[in-house]
Amino acid sequence: MTNISLAQSYLTKAKKRLKILDVLMSEAAYSDVIREAQEIVEPALKGMLRHVGIEPPHWHDVGGLLLEHRDRFPEPVLAHLEEMAAISTWLRKERELSFSGDLDFIPTAEYTLEDARKAIEGAILSVRLAEAVIPWPER
Repeated sequence: MTNISLAQSYLTKAKKRLKILDVLMSEAAYSDVIREAQEIVEPALKGMLRHVGIEPPHWHDVGGLLLEHRDRFPEPVLAHLEEMAAISTWLRKERELSFSGDLDFIPTAEYTLEDARKAIEGAILSVRLAEAVIPWPER
């Protein structure tokens, strides 16, 4: 398997997961939207990094690496790297709480429609940027 084919696999996974978000939104499952959005952003960004020759680390927030290696990305993507790094950091922070909560944090009560919309916008942006970086095989 090459970096390109693995990057394409990450992008495929991210794109398929986008479909889940509509179902979760229709159920007003905002905490689940947050968690799933993180599960979309992470592989999309890791695919981008892998495609440009950076081995992604085994942690969830790779936004800083996008910024560190900004010189490897095409011009249209550069305009969104700061925003994407911020989204990655935010979703990483919310990852565990949105799924498991805590004694003083009930996920189904804490997240709002606005939080879910922000997460969805970030997930869509991450896939759009990954599509701009990772070539898609001819079918």
